[in-house]
Amino acid sequence: MLHGRLPPFIRDHYECHEWRHASAILSQDFAQEWQDLLDLLGTFRLRESWISAGGGNKSGLSGFIDRFLYARGWVEKQFHTGVVIDNIRLDSPTHKIDCFKNGIALEIEWNNKDPFFDRDLNNFRLLFDLRAVSVGVIITRADSLQEIFNGIGRGSSYGASTTHMSKLLPRIEGGGGAGCPLLVFGITKALFVKDTE
Repeated sequence: MLHGRLPPFIRDHYECHEWRHASAILSQDFAQEWQDLLDLLGTFRLRESWISAGGGNKSGLSGFIDRFLYARGWVEKQFHTGVVIDNIRLDSPTHKIDCFKNGIALEIEWNNKDPFFDRDLNNFRLLFDLRAVSVGVIITRADSLQEIFNGIGRGSSYGASTTHMSKLLPRIEGGGGAGCPLLVFGITKALFVKDTE
């Protein structure tokens, strides 16, 4: 069971879900990647300054996660896949995975349009079938964070059609990830820290 494998801090500060024994696979067969993930989740705090900042290419939140994992050997990764028909190769590259290490793929979906979840799950499914990915991980936001966004005047920037847990779970339950083992972590209000005063 996932919750039995998680430290109390992570159980208390994230909304956690798994499919197809993902935590068992990670903790037993990918111990270093599992520890990296636990260390990331234990260190992470949701800074008010990240929410208050407008626009930009990559949010402070995504940048924090990338830097933390890249320092431990994770990389942004695109797989160059294709199909060969009668000796003619038709390239079909995947979209880039935010953080990848040793068969573990992690995507950060903080405030994108919710169809990005379809893209992530389809990518996990394809790469799992090709034996390039063993477990897919998505970090997103719990629905309850909307209360925080509204309270600091940023609610309209985090709308109902953007990436959050209630947009993701039905896609997974409907088979969006197919056979790929999945772990999903939702950032909750318990991780929020004021750093703008």
